[in-house]
Amino acid sequence: MAGGGGKARPLEFTPTWIVASVCSIIVIISLIFERLLHRLGKRLMGSQKKPLYETLLKVKEELMLLGFISLLLNVLQGPMGRWCVNPDIMRHLLPCKPPPRDTEHLGDAVFAGATRRLLAGGGDSEDYCMEKGKVSLLSAEAIHQLHIFIFVLAVTHFILSATTVLLGTAQTRNWQHWETKIQEKDADASQMIKHVQEFKFIQDHFIGHRKRWKTVGWMRSFFKQFYGSVTKEDYTAMRLGFIMKHCSGNPKFRFYNYMIRALEVDFKKVVGISWYLWAMLMILLVLNVQGWYVYVWISLVPFIILLVVGSKLEHIITELAYEVAQKNKPIQGDLVVAPSDEFFWFSQPKLVLLLIHIVLFQNAFEIAFFFWLLVTYGFKSCIMGKPAYAITRVAISVVSQLLCGYSTLPLYAIVSHMGNSFKKSIFDDNVTEGLAIWAEKARGRRTTVYGTNSPIVEANSGEIHMQNTQDTSLVEQGTARLV
Repeated sequence: MAGGGGKARPLEFTPTWIVASVCSIIVIISLIFERLLHRLGKRLMGSQKKPLYETLLKVKEELMLLGFISLLLNVLQGPMGRWCVNPDIMRHLLPCKPPPRDTEHLGDAVFAGATRRLLAGGGDSEDYCMEKGKVSLLSAEAIHQLHIFIFVLAVTHFILSATTVLLGTAQTRNWQHWETKIQEKDADASQMIKHVQEFKFIQDHFIGHRKRWKTVGWMRSFFKQFYGSVTKEDYTAMRLGFIMKHCSGNPKFRFYNYMIRALEVDFKKVVGISWYLWAMLMILLVLNVQGWYVYVWISLVPFIILLVVGSKLEHIITELAYEVAQKNKPIQGDLVVAPSDEFFWFSQPKLVLLLIHIVLFQNAFEIAFFFWLLVTYGFKSCIMGKPAYAITRVAISVVSQLLCGYSTLPLYAIVSHMGNSFKKSIFDDNVTEGLAIWAEKARGRRTTVYGTNSPIVEANSGEIHMQNTQDTSLVEQGTARLV
């Protein structure tokens, strides 16, 4: 009920033209949005941006999941409102401190006092529980606000992730100029012999003996992520190290194009909301208890993780320089580093992307939660917390987002390839599909040869088995190195 005192008008007593008009507007908006996504997909496919097209499909899947969650919450809104519990249960782990009332009527005063502000059907559920001397487990208004928050969180996560990837890609534009200059360089030109200590890449990263390098190297890596995270010398050395390890027969390999294709593939993983992120969301909602101020400390966690990840990525570049500098001998031509999984935590380069994914989701949660509370309850509401704490949390999230876009993500884009494996993005889409078809045919031939009982085949089984074994080994060698 609103201030007039009249009950909400049910559907059977609502004019048909109003129902049809509202439904038409909703359908038209939905169709326009669907057509825009369809045209965007066609444009991405036409411009040979298959990873981004797959990212768009991932976004559609997330939107479908959100639609299902919203539908489920709406369907269960009535039954959940009739789940009645003892008022004493509702006095624990509250996000806001209840107003001072008589303890006997605390449950009714706090949780049933807003009955007139509930959605349609909410008042009946409250009355149903009040008649039993209990309160609803979750009111209709709370369910409505909850599913709005989940939708806002998912949209915010996608927008911030896309913005971060765009910022990171923009930061790598200078690398494209470096790649062009390297491609224009004459490979047959005479190569000078220089001592390893004369290379600027070594001079920038190698600092004295081992003990000093451990301490000063980490400190330098920490501060370097804030300025010039990747220099031209860094790019040149890591590019050549990757080529010499994985495609030494093609010195003109366009490393920049491969790196951007791999980043587009990783973008598909970043925009998604995995099960562990949903679990993290549930934990964050549980910890929103009045007086704990857990959100203030939780907001620092992604920022600290981001600083640690950035420092680690910078330190991997330093370790690459250290490994070469330890040889202490003259080098002819360009400096070549030796990529290895040993430089990464637990020898898993993929772990870095997982941490970045968690950081982006946590930042999205902080920003979405702040604006949702601001619009729903106001800036001075108890659930918002102290204004200084709220502003600090949002400021930390914004700084983390900018740092990730301008420094951490570009670092990941290049340093993640300094492992033992390369990603399938090293091939163009046509080549990748051709390799997949070839591998499938090779497996089919092997199954046919080993599964038949023909005497002719058995007579020549030695040669055929040997040939298929060779094909299989080539398939395994080619696919085992793909990440």
